[in-house]
Amino acid sequence: MSTHIGSRRARHTAGPSGWMAVPALLFFLVFAIIPLGGVVLLSFSNWNGLGAITWAGLASWTEILTSPVTINALVVTAKVIVYSFLVQTPISMLLGVFIAGSQKYRALLAVLYFVPLLLSSAAVAIAYKALLDPNFGLAQGLNIPALAQNWLGNPDLALFVVIFVIAWQFVPFHTLIYQGGVRQIPASLYEAAEIDGAGRIKQFFHITLPQLKYTIITSSTLMVVGSLAYFDLVFVLTGGGPGYSTRILPLHMYLTGFEANAMGAASALAVILVVIGLTLALVLQRLGGKDRSASQLEGL
Repeated sequence: MSTHIGSRRARHTAGPSGWMAVPALLFFLVFAIIPLGGVVLLSFSNWNGLGAITWAGLASWTEILTSPVTINALVVTAKVIVYSFLVQTPISMLLGVFIAGSQKYRALLAVLYFVPLLLSSAAVAIAYKALLDPNFGLAQGLNIPALAQNWLGNPDLALFVVIFVIAWQFVPFHTLIYQGGVRQIPASLYEAAEIDGAGRIKQFFHITLPQLKYTIITSSTLMVVGSLAYFDLVFVLTGGGPGYSTRILPLHMYLTGFEANAMGAASALAVILVVIGLTLALVLQRLGGKDRSASQLEGL
């Protein structure tokens, strides 16, 4: 009897919650699935953005996949993903652990650290472009000849400048994620570790780091997938140059579509971006495992 009543209550409570998801599903269908389907169809066409759309079959895909510029854009994008992860993750994690403390001055520092994220990427790129100008920028203002480098005109330096600017703007976001993760760790773990004589370093590696496993997965997913969307910052800062040294895939897609007027090829690049983003996100999520509720038991 009680089982029957319980199942009836479960159906009763599950019904309204299911209907509440319908608006979100419709929104996702109209603004995500349908436009994505249109992009996929457009990738098999030939269109200059103004005239009639004509069917081109696999011509756009063949052009894109065999283009050395596309291969270079994929390599540059991979470098941005890897370098961004290697630079941002340790800095964000250490800052997150630091500002998770209860001292009042750390709350003030948390606010200051968050300021770069509030700025527009285009504005940040313009500011750094002016600061790094070898003739009128920071080098001349501070009278430091070592800074008078052609930072954005040297192919060997431009990509690292882009990585630095990206890290400067987005480290605060990931720091906030790690700060929240650290504050979810039970204080009793640290108290027990102190009783056992464990110092700060041992506590970090044996308690904090294991407990942040799923926070690291979340931050890494946002960081890696976000690396596929750094169009505005790179476009304003370097324009993809010098040469093709900073021409990442989203910028290559934009230039192909709106400068070369090849919307079919640009749509193929957009599909490639979506596939890469979904693949990376799924791989990172699989690394986290299925039972995320066990995160608080990690390291015990």
